[in-house]
Amino acid sequence: MATARNTIDLAKFNPAIQLPYELRTQDFQIAMQDVYDFFFDVNTMLAGKGLKRLDDMLRPAIMSGVISDMLTASLANHSRVLTENRYFNGHPDLVVQGVYPSDSIKAGTEGVEIKTTRKAGGAVDLHGARDQWMCVFVYDLDTETEPARNRQPMAFTEVYLAKVEAGDFRKNPRGELGTRTATLHKDGIKKLRQGWIYRL
Repeated sequence: MATARNTIDLAKFNPAIQLPYELRTQDFQIAMQDVYDFFFDVNTMLAGKGLKRLDDMLRPAIMSGVISDMLTASLANHSRVLTENRYFNGHPDLVVQGVYPSDSIKAGTEGVEIKTTRKAGGAVDLHGARDQWMCVFVYDLDTETEPARNRQPMAFTEVYLAKVEAGDFRKNPRGELGTRTATLHKDGIKKLRQGWIYRL
């Protein structure tokens, strides 16, 4: 099996979730499927040339960044209210249309920050603690099956969305060359997980 197309399990969505900014579970379903379809198309092409899957080529941080950018773009495309923040590396990734000039803001409050991680449960490092709507997509990669051509496609296993506050974070120790980061503490993670959208 050189490539496989993954699909979203609709039965795994939380039917009781209350989403902000007119978001719908369908928006998340389509965004996740867009990512699956992209990897299927690219990996089919790569396999046809005898090359490794994109999943196996990219370093973990780059893979996470690519998926985050794709999800942000797709959610912006399908959302009724949100659009991409036009400010390079601005916060949050998705902003409410028309709130900020040219939908561009370095550090805004109206919108949703998108994060991806391979850590089960949704714990993810951020550059700073702040009040925000935070959405975390957890995904799994098959990096062990041999031969590599039989590996399963990337799969989203959890999606969370919750309003968190600066006080929900703990600051992480920084090494001499490290970048200061913040991660949700125990109660913060609990708050995030209460806003689960999708769980396999």
